[in-house]
Amino acid sequence: MPTAELPTPLTDPENWPGVGDAGVLRGQIAEWLSQYANAGTRRTYAYALGLPTAWVDALSPTTDSAVPGNKRKPPVGKEGPLHQLAWFRWCAARNLDPRAATGTEVKAWLHTLDAAGAETRTRQRMLSTLSAFYGHLTETGVVPANPAALNRARLGLNRSSRDASPTIRLTAAQLRALLDAAARLPNRTCHKDLYAARAVAVVALLTLGLRVSELVNLDRDDLMVSGGEPMLRVLGKGGVHREVYLTNLAATALKNYLTERDRAGGAATPTLRGRTSATTSPLIATRDGGRCSRFDVNALLRRVAVQAGPELADVADRVHPHALRHAYVTIALEQDARIQHVQADVGHASISTTQYYDRGRRTRETTAADLVEAAIRAAGLD
Repeated sequence: MPTAELPTPLTDPENWPGVGDAGVLRGQIAEWLSQYANAGTRRTYAYALGLPTAWVDALSPTTDSAVPGNKRKPPVGKEGPLHQLAWFRWCAARNLDPRAATGTEVKAWLHTLDAAGAETRTRQRMLSTLSAFYGHLTETGVVPANPAALNRARLGLNRSSRDASPTIRLTAAQLRALLDAAARLPNRTCHKDLYAARAVAVVALLTLGLRVSELVNLDRDDLMVSGGEPMLRVLGKGGVHREVYLTNLAATALKNYLTERDRAGGAATPTLRGRTSATTSPLIATRDGGRCSRFDVNALLRRVAVQAGPELADVADRVHPHALRHAYVTIALEQDARIQHVQADVGHASISTTQYYDRGRRTRETTAADLVEAAIRAAGLD
């Protein structure tokens, strides 16, 4: 159904097709989303269900944007081709109250996504989000059972450790090529040096294994010195902070970018400091000082990949931020880094014994970042 004809609860919150108590449902959604401390997580989940991010920000009083002086609200993302098939929109188009949905409707929705070209991992992710939402409604007694608790194996959506990841595997030599290409990114404006420095900084930071959502949400005040070492205090999934140590490569790239940015903007802000300022500004910014979106970073990385020459020629159209994060993990393990250190670096929670890494054990020796940097530097040697 075309976007213009689709009845949704988005244009008129009090007129939700199939829902007689739209205000109550809005409150139930807000209660669920408010359990997640990370604004990016709330927005991602809301988007997956078909709610506009601005609507979600207004729903939840605990959003970061509600805190005076906090400018960490992530930029609003662009609607993808499957957005009109997100769960709430799919239900509204059928005049179905989401709380009355059964497993039959959920399976029909999944089949619709499949027919629309949604990849297996996309359907897995959307189903997981839906299951989390209904899990909350079940716990609070709103619905008697979770209709999204389906047999994923029968649906072809089971997560097997033997499944090959669709993410392209980048080598250390290819990361080196990306860094080199970023430094010479074509730009005919008077801000050529600034844009090139920003491109190098973005690529260098992504080689630390950061999620793109973590990167765009960083502020300059998150750049710190701990134990005499430069590091970033990163807010990851679940509202959990972790320390990400900067390699010399990343520290230099970031310093050069911030220095050029301050020069171009006429600012005198030091480029490497602790938390001494009450004001915040994005670590990676747009030309006017605003916060870059994940789409900005993705577009920038794709431009860099296209300029990277023969090393990336066959895969330039498949390079994206997560590919660099994936590369960090694979290169680190190839360099015999301890898996616990890698897990702590990237904020994975898949190993239960190291799910929460004691801050006191995080030192320069308990990160794989230097091993990855060494591999990247070695790839650039003749």
